Amino acid sequence: MTEFLIANMAPLMFASLVVFLLFGFPVAFALAANGILFGLIGIELGLLHGALFQALPERIFGIMANDTLLAVPFFTFMGLILERSGMAEDLLDTIGQLFGPVRGGLAFAVIFVGALLAATTGVVAASVISMGLISLPIMMRYGYDHRLATGVIAASGTLAQIIPPSLVLIVMADQLGRSVGDMYQGALLPGLMLTSMYVLYVAAVAIFRPSMAPAMPVEARTLRQDDGSSGLRSLGVLFALSVAGAWLFANQIYTESAPRDEVVVVSSMVGIGIAFVAALGNRLLGLGMLSRMAERVTFVLIPPLGLIFLVLGTIFIGVATPTEGGAMGAMGALLMALSRKRLSMPLLKQAMDSTTKLSCFVVFILIGSSVFGLTFRGVDGDLWVEHLMTSLPGGQTGFLVAVNILVFILAFFLDYFELAFIIVLLLAPVADKLGIDLIWFGVLLAVNMQTSFLHPPFGFALFFLRSVASEKVKTASIYWGAVPFVIIQLVAVGLIIAFPGIVSYGDKGAKAVPQEELRLDQLLQDGGSGAAADQSASDLLRQLQGN
Repeated sequence: MTEFLIANMAPLMFASLVVFLLFGFPVAFALAANGILFGLIGIELGLLHGALFQALPERIFGIMANDTLLAVPFFTFMGLILERSGMAEDLLDTIGQLFGPVRGGLAFAVIFVGALLAATTGVVAASVISMGLISLPIMMRYGYDHRLATGVIAASGTLAQIIPPSLVLIVMADQLGRSVGDMYQGALLPGLMLTSMYVLYVAAVAIFRPSMAPAMPVEARTLRQDDGSSGLRSLGVLFALSVAGAWLFANQIYTESAPRDEVVVVSSMVGIGIAFVAALGNRLLGLGMLSRMAERVTFVLIPPLGLIFLVLGTIFIGVATPTEGGAMGAMGALLMALSRKRLSMPLLKQAMDSTTKLSCFVVFILIGSSVFGLTFRGVDGDLWVEHLMTSLPGGQTGFLVAVNILVFILAFFLDYFELAFIIVLLLAPVADKLGIDLIWFGVLLAVNMQTSFLHPPFGFALFFLRSVASEKVKTASIYWGAVPFVIIQLVAVGLIIAFPGIVSYGDKGAKAVPQEELRLDQLLQDGGSGAAADQSASDLLRQLQGN
């Protein structure tokens, strides 16, 4: 029996974790309990060194002192303030009026607003609930198919996981030991690609099944001129003026030696500023040069767009760290709520309470995964997983196919935080040894894990939508509505594997510090929670055992 335990400690430890999770134990405590229990068993059997747990206090303090994780409460607070200040309602109403004359216009508006909310809130629950409360009754009133309406709302809400500043990307970067800024840059194009695929699907439905996605009736389009015109020509002129101003600034005024991403960010801010100043001057001076539609779209869209470029732009060009960008975003959200006269003490209390709960949830799972990872690698669990995965046929391709199938199946039962803390912890060292870029690998897994929100019958986005949908909407309609979007996400995973260049970020040649160069004092003081730190811990334990 003793020999069996020693030879199979790693698979038994993993199986025990699965059993704990299936019984419904909290993930953080299941991870930590397994790590401590099997650590004690390993010490008793002589498999582990007695100094195993001496590294835990410093590692836990290292997690608490990790500046990168401060971005989680900052971005969460920013998203909750914006969601509770009525930004989603204003966006949906305005974009719905803009796309109203088009078949499927309300669905297009939901997707567009979902992408904007994803880039400002980063919280899936807030996006799905907001759009479910506001847009679902309107879509039902104008004859949208229930499956299409609920599927679009749920899928658009999940964009908050892949479009920066996604919380799961922060956790993923920390686990992989990579830069959050690089992870954000790498995920931006796949997120926009996924949004475009949603739009193409809705467009196809509107063309081939027009009864499922009708246009808004004329009487519902309230943003019209006195003569009955839509006012879109004025909006087009303002848009062209903004684009021309941004182009002139980028090519004639800004320094030629600046990096391309910096030029794009700064010139985009200039174009946004031109549109906002023009609309503001037109209103204050009473010039009457812009239509109601142009003014409304400008004043509703420009503030969140400006906040997006301020936060993500400064991170991408290296002016601010993700933590500093999150702090700017939180302050910007407070100013936006204040300007709308919707900032109140109850709103602040609710936002701070929810932010505290989510941040504690993340940190406790991180601590539990650190305990589990330390023991798991101490019993050569990393070698067991590596041998299991590298023995698959097909090399890198076989590994990627097997990993994505595994993540897709586990997403039926685990949410994205649990997957990020458990699966990435085990697979990242194997991917690194196979020569797979870890930023690319993290973005690929993030797109796959996005399906965890849409999986019938356990998807959290489906639960969120069910909680706010009327009784007229059947649960089966919500489930069937999500299926096409799950398929679209799987197609996106295949495209990323087939065309790796979709995931692009700054310095692709950047490498982590070689693990053999890490010293004992660096490991204990680092307290790193990522796979790289746990790999170094296992190497240290093997050296201790050898001595």
